[in-house]
Amino acid sequence: MQHSHLVDSATVANLRDLGGIDLPGGARVRPGLALRSGQLDRLDPAGDPMFDALGVRTVVDLRTAAERAAFPDRVPGGAHLLVADVLADEAGSGATAALAAALADPAGANRALGGGRAAGALREDYRAFVTSTSARQAYKQLLTALAHRGGGPVLFHCTAGKDRTGWGATLLLLLLGADEETVRTEYLSVDPAVRTHYAPLVERFVAAGGDPEVADAVFSVRAEYLDAALDVLAEHWGDAESYARAGLGLKDDTLDSLRERLVESA
Repeated sequence: MQHSHLVDSATVANLRDLGGIDLPGGARVRPGLALRSGQLDRLDPAGDPMFDALGVRTVVDLRTAAERAAFPDRVPGGAHLLVADVLADEAGSGATAALAAALADPAGANRALGGGRAAGALREDYRAFVTSTSARQAYKQLLTALAHRGGGPVLFHCTAGKDRTGWGATLLLLLLGADEETVRTEYLSVDPAVRTHYAPLVERFVAAGGDPEVADAVFSVRAEYLDAALDVLAEHWGDAESYARAGLGLKDDTLDSLRERLVESA
């Protein structure tokens, strides 16, 4: 049971390589091709040899237009940027909007998101990751980029690198044949990195009267969030393979080449 390898980047938060994760039959995810992280607004390839060594060729940005405008990615030299906005259909709703509001207005956040409503908003977002048209389009783009033969290393990210990115990693691992326990371990493993990165922000929010429970719901990684997505996938499509075909419209050859590229046999 393993999770992704944290890459100690000076300028990119929560950067991980999914390579090395165990798959059935002694296989594993091939290192150096599927990378996940938080946003790249502070990336400095010149001053970040750890990042530079990854040789990222494609960056898939899963964020909303508002997030991209506020914190534009610095794309590494020679890399191609793909915008795949998961929440385009949910604009102004859900946890992403709530998060922005929470930071600006702790009292308003308490009113809107107190009493367990913050976690509820995140569960809603996770269901939308599976069912909404924009999310299905975005994850189709992501998986297609990862399946691209000769495409080199792909880095996908959202803002914190935990929710939209976490679901992307989950879908990928399920399609590569990982069991649910492996998928859960990987999903939850980013929690410490996310908490560390957002600790100063959460402290400011709480100091200004924000409810710590609201901050915790928004800035943590929880099994219940992943369950919300997995449950809706199982209910409507049965399994990840059927979802990839019927829900995302991925063709057999894309799924085959995804596995060829990313599965390293024993």
